[in-house]
Amino acid sequence: MDGNGRWAGKRALKRFLGHQKGAESVQFVVETASRINLPWLTLYAFSLENNLRRPKSEVSFLMKLLKNYLVGNVKRMNDNNVRMAYIGRTHDLPQEVQDTMQWASEATTKNTGTTLTLALNYGARSEIVDAVRTILTDLTTEAHTRGCSVEDLLGAGALESLDEPTIARALYTAHMPDPDLVIRTSGEQRISNFLLWQIAYSEIFVTDRLWPDFNGLHLLEAINAYQHRERRFGGLGESFTDEDLNNLEPAEEVAAEIKDHLILRPDAKSEAKSETKPDAVLTRR
Repeated sequence: MDGNGRWAGKRALKRFLGHQKGAESVQFVVETASRINLPWLTLYAFSLENNLRRPKSEVSFLMKLLKNYLVGNVKRMNDNNVRMAYIGRTHDLPQEVQDTMQWASEATTKNTGTTLTLALNYGARSEIVDAVRTILTDLTTEAHTRGCSVEDLLGAGALESLDEPTIARALYTAHMPDPDLVIRTSGEQRISNFLLWQIAYSEIFVTDRLWPDFNGLHLLEAINAYQHRERRFGGLGESFTDEDLNNLEPAEEVAAEIKDHLILRPDAKSEAKSETKPDAVLTRR
């Protein structure tokens, strides 16, 4: 959800108007997701860095905007069978905002369509830190229950049993599947501390469109682009066959060609000295 401020700046408007317009885009995108039965939609609404580095007046406005959005759209969410959820260090948000969040979650908990997850006061690095803290706390509690030390538990196999699923279960998103598609608005070519663990194999769609200009049709455009991609998860893909391997140039011949390009031939040394351009021939040392 990037580009609210730039959208306002391009129109010589105040930043808060860009945030208001961005909130309208949220509902357009959510309703489209509901119509196509998209099971999960996660919006990076307010980052931990936003909370720490933005002016207090802007943060205060964003909290009011969040509260008003939830109060004003719960009925529409119920009409569209959308369920509300949240991830992030939400316990650090103002209490009145937390209360409204809980109310919206409870008011939509019986819905069975799209789960709209708002990432609020969220940062992926802090999520991983919190996950490690949870694992260590659980380990300490188990040691206390058994009447032994943490070192004893580690020696008894607890360290070897620590694996990727263990960490995934300790993340904020333990109840959610990993994302298939990440949409980045405003043309930014970076992840910005968003779901770093979960998006290891997600497809990324980047659009120059600013978030306030992003609507349901643009969501469908991104999904269409995703549907035309081949996801390999480190493998070769369905279109790759053994015949492709058989038609490859022999590895020894390729290695010889590379070696010829990297090693400076004796007859080329004198030529290289007389040339004015440096690094005419690559030399591997």
